[in-house]
Amino acid sequence: MITKRSFRQDTFVILFSTYLMLGLSNVSIANHRLWAAASSEGHFVMIRHALAPGFGDPPEFVIGDCSTQRNLDDEGRRQALKIGKLFKSKGFNKAKIYSSQWCRCRETASMLGLGEVIDLQALNSFFEREENEVPQMAALHDFLSRQTLKHEPLILVTHYVNIGALTGTYPDSGGIVIVKRIKNNKYETVGEIKVEID
Repeated sequence: MITKRSFRQDTFVILFSTYLMLGLSNVSIANHRLWAAASSEGHFVMIRHALAPGFGDPPEFVIGDCSTQRNLDDEGRRQALKIGKLFKSKGFNKAKIYSSQWCRCRETASMLGLGEVIDLQALNSFFEREENEVPQMAALHDFLSRQTLKHEPLILVTHYVNIGALTGTYPDSGGIVIVKRIKNNKYETVGEIKVEID
């Protein structure tokens, strides 16, 4: 015999389970749409470098000398590999990859395993170098205006401040931001995919 109490409990469990399934289904659909957008015309991907513990860069920072920089740690390298595997699982076998000249970005980009990594100065960090923001963003807009964004996927590996300045989105380390080019050389975030470290 079903009592009122057990009936209510059963109803709650069924409704809660349905809610969870719908929630997971919606997340799955949303992620599917983001990955589809990432490889579609007029879109590109920005990735914040994988985890590199610390804040800013040492005073003796020198481009090209990783010993003077804040770099990926073991967790960051695992995260970078995970990002590459994620792209491959979504059908990305090759991409045009541009990176900041900072070692933590170059290492992240190379560990994706999706092709040659090309340095792009416009992607360099301007954190604590505010005077560089305007000329670098102008250079990045110029670079993007010359990209067809039609065939091979475009991936830019850069920094928190650069992604934020272009899109208004500020991802965590290893965050993947899907960006759409709209009219008048403006850009908007389609969505963000977070890659947790195991």
